[in-house]
Order: sequence, then structure tokens, then C-alpha cells
Amino acid sequence: MSVDRSGFMRRAIELSRTRLAAGEGGPFGAVVVKDGRIIGEGWNQVVGTNDPTAHAEIVAIRAACRHLGNFSLAGAELYTSCEPCPMCLAATLWARIEGIFYGNTRDDAAAIGFDDEYFYREVMLPLGERQLRAIRLLPDEARAVFTEWAAGSDRVKY
Repeated sequence: MSVDRSGFMRRAIELSRTRLAAGEGGPFGAVVVKDGRIIGEGWNQVVGTNDPTAHAEIVAIRAACRHLGNFSLAGAELYTSCEPCPMCLAATLWARIEGIFYGNTRDDAAAIGFDDEYFYREVMLPLGERQLRAIRLLPDEARAVFTEWAAGSDRVKY
């Protein structure tokens, strides 16, 4: 049995178009689908919320998690109007989403000024070679908290 996914993709594209026209964000939309139903919708809200993490995919994932009352979206799929950036890809993986369907490519996004290539390159570099400075401080104190968490019987792994 084949699933017609075009309706879900059309909804993601519609969100990108209508929210852009309303002045509510950039040209990106996304929906999270589980068991054949949309459980979360999102559109780019970076500028309107002054939140650099408010990409369409992140907003949709947050809405889906609230809807389910769970941080795991195992069994769900993400439909997005554009190939996810590294942050959105990581969030999709953390949410345990099982598949991504996208419209535009990252090259299409770069052609209109949304070039994520720098981010793709940076995350592949070893920590000491990245342009963003990262300095380790107080590792023993930080590790003590990890030790406490690992010893706890009520911890929730994610």
C-alpha cells in the first residue's frame, strides 16, 4: 500500500507561502505527521520572535511534542518546504523522527540568501579547528553532575 504524501508536503508549502505573505516569517514551512495525521505545524518565526532557533522544523517539532505530551516523535515523519539546516536536522534526529520529506534543496535556499554551507562545514570540523572558540572549564565539577544523574534511579534517558 503506497502512501500519498503530497498533501502533507502541500500543507508545509502552504504554511511557507501564507505566513510569508502575512509578514510572519521567512519562506519556510513544516509539518510533523504521525499515523497519517498532522500533529504539529510550523513556519519560520526567527525575525518575529527574535529567536534564531525558531525555524519552521523546530516550531513544528515543538508543537508535535506538546500535542503528544512526549519528547519522542518515534514513528513520525517531517515534511518541510526546504531541506533542513544542520540545527533542524539535529532536532529531527533528537526527536527520533523516522523520515524527512523536503521540497527545496539547500542549494535552492542558498540561491535566495539562506546559505547554510558554513554551518555544514563547521560541524564536521574537530572542536579545535572550528571558527567558534570552545574552551573547556571546570570539567571535574561538571562531571560530578553527570555522575549524580547516572546514579539516579529515576532518570529518563533520551
